[in-house]
Order: sequence, then C-alpha cells, then structure tokens
Amino acid sequence: MKAWEHLKTITYHKLLVMQGCFQVGLYWQGIFHDMSKFMPSEFLVGAKYFQGNRSPNNAEREDKGYSAAWLHHKGRNKHHFEYWIDYSSREVEGGMAPAPMPVRYVIEMLMDRIAASKVYEKQNYNDSKPLIYFMQGKDCLMHPKTKKQLTILLMMLAKEGEEATFSYIRHVILKK
Repeated sequence: MKAWEHLKTITYHKLLVMQGCFQVGLYWQGIFHDMSKFMPSEFLVGAKYFQGNRSPNNAEREDKGYSAAWLHHKGRNKHHFEYWIDYSSREVEGGMAPAPMPVRYVIEMLMDRIAASKVYEKQNYNDSKPLIYFMQGKDCLMHPKTKKQLTILLMMLAKEGEEATFSYIRHVILKK
C-alpha cells in the first residue's frame, strides 16, 4: 500500500513540475524531471519510508543518519543546488564550493519547490509556502548568484502569484 501511495505522490509531483515547466517553455525538463525517482535505489526507499506529509528521504535520514536515496537523487538531477557543489582548491570552509546554476535549472528548481509545497501542503498551499520553506533553510551552501535568482522568483511568486511569475520567466528571464 505504501508503494502505491508513494507512486501516486511522485507521479503527481512530477505532473505539477511538468505543467509549470511547460508554462514557461522548458518542455524537455518538464518531461524528464525527477525520472530517477522511479529507479529502485530511490523508489524502494521512498516506498519504505513513505508518510505522505514530507519527503521519505527525511525519514530515511532520521533512521540511518543519512539518505542513500537522496545522495543518488541529487547526483542525477541538475535542478538541485547540491548537484552543483564541488571541492575547491581555494580557502573555503570545509573545502566545499557551490557553482552557479544555469538559469534553466534554477527555474526547474523553482517549479520543483512549488510542486513539493503543493503536494505536502495540500489544501493549505498558497503561493507564499515555497518562500517560507526556502527561508527555513536559507543558510544552505548555494552559490550567491543562484540564491539571489531563486529568492527573487520566490518573492515574486509570493507577492504576485504564479501567472505573473511564470509570464516573467517565459518572457523576460528565458528570453535573455
């Protein structure tokens, strides 16, 4: 039963991201978003730890101290800022340095955050939820340029809504 619920959840999430990506013209990314979630290394863990109100990766992390499914996922999906973190030869805390994300992946990350908020917040969702969630973890190791781009879009979404934000992305950001 948990496997079925997990399949419905990730499929619905994927559909929401696809709809958002299509609205701004990122068709390829909309179609192929999160395909790794259907691989056994992610799907079986997701089914095992499925709860319906948050990512199963968090439950796996609590159980094991890390999430093997997340490590697999972030290494295959360029819309996660963690994909863009590398070792640095410069003097950086911990030796890790974030690289700036190409704008199309920043946009896909926005769509991913909107979809995740809709999936987990359900009827409590509003356009400020993705910004609120982002602000809770804003001290992440994200490149400053990427963080600025994402923050601007999340704030626009919260203030002006999806239609205006998606129009801005399609007609201004992706036209550059």
